[in-house]
Amino acid sequence: MGVLSIRIGLAAIIVATIFSASVSQVTAHEHKNWNAVQSKAKGQTVYWNAWGGSERINNYISWVGKRLWDDAGITLKHVKVTDTGDVVSRVLAEKSASKNKDGSVDLVWINGENFASMKRNGLLFGPFTQILPNYSFVDVENKATTTVDFTIPVDGLEAPWGMAKFNFIYDSARVKQTPKSIAELLTWTEENFGRFTYPSPPDFLGSTFLKQALVELASDPSSLRSEVNTPDLLQETTKPLWAYLDNLHPNLWRKGSQFPASSAAQQQLLDDGEVDIHLSFNPGAASSLIKSGELAPTVRTFVFEKGTIGNTHFVAIPYNSSSKAAAMMVANFLMSPEAQARKQDPEFWGDDTVLSITKLSSADQKTFSQIKLGVATLSPQDLGPTLLEPHPSWMEYIEKEWLKRYGQ
Repeated sequence: MGVLSIRIGLAAIIVATIFSASVSQVTAHEHKNWNAVQSKAKGQTVYWNAWGGSERINNYISWVGKRLWDDAGITLKHVKVTDTGDVVSRVLAEKSASKNKDGSVDLVWINGENFASMKRNGLLFGPFTQILPNYSFVDVENKATTTVDFTIPVDGLEAPWGMAKFNFIYDSARVKQTPKSIAELLTWTEENFGRFTYPSPPDFLGSTFLKQALVELASDPSSLRSEVNTPDLLQETTKPLWAYLDNLHPNLWRKGSQFPASSAAQQQLLDDGEVDIHLSFNPGAASSLIKSGELAPTVRTFVFEKGTIGNTHFVAIPYNSSSKAAAMMVANFLMSPEAQARKQDPEFWGDDTVLSITKLSSADQKTFSQIKLGVATLSPQDLGPTLLEPHPSWMEYIEKEWLKRYGQ
């Protein structure tokens, strides 16, 4: 997802923070009783700003809307976005204009840089997750990224609804041996000229490819987990990344002179036979795309030997939403065993659950155990280690620098 870089004066930050704290605390207090939340939510409309680049995901969100209407009398409107940074900009603009009620966004699909920006600028309602009954099922003990988002503590300001793990989708009819590291990928592109590319940042998959390369190439990957604001450190740490990309790009599709605008565009390149490898943040995506007929039956998944980037995606409620109660109901339903099981099923999405299966009822545990992950989905063991996301401050610099160096 895209990154937002905002520069505002110190005085404005102080005023915004004080105002936001007072508003959020009062509003959160008003929504502490779950029965009252349910009553207040009925009849409300939730404008959910969420990525709209996948028909399968859009269909899942439509199903969520139908269930909420049938069960709770809530109207869910999917506002399809391509860059969540634009949503953050809109909420910030509303705050700057003192539009502190009846905001245009009631719920936003978010994580990473965009969550950090909204939290930093006092744009979030909450904390609210502890109030949601289904949050008790979340595996906060073993899935650390449900409580820490790109090194930023969540603090109850966003509700988890899916796990993500960076992986590669390839056509096994054309690729017989897959690279095991970012270094081996460079060698593979030299031997398979023009058969690989990646989406142009700030597309979230393109940005994640850069993160993966940075984490593997950095001399001290642990330093990437801390906020960085020193130009010298940024430049020195990212030198290996730019050297790698300078060597990689001439081997890419169209010799690196052009990059797919989105992950959907890259998927089409794989389907059309123009490239052999596609990027994904969903380990079940390949199986789902085979089942839907969007990719060939010979498509499979691979990851790098020493691990790939992983994270959690969330939903958050802007501070000036007029439908906070209904938005909380949506967030709660997204964490329900019913919604999570459907989301994990590759027929509908194929996204790994945020829940702890052992916390569920025996009936719900059985539902999860009966999900067939699909022919192209790697087992949790085969997915390998999860590499932690860098602090958002690194990507703010890297995305800008990439556009300066390679953007069209």
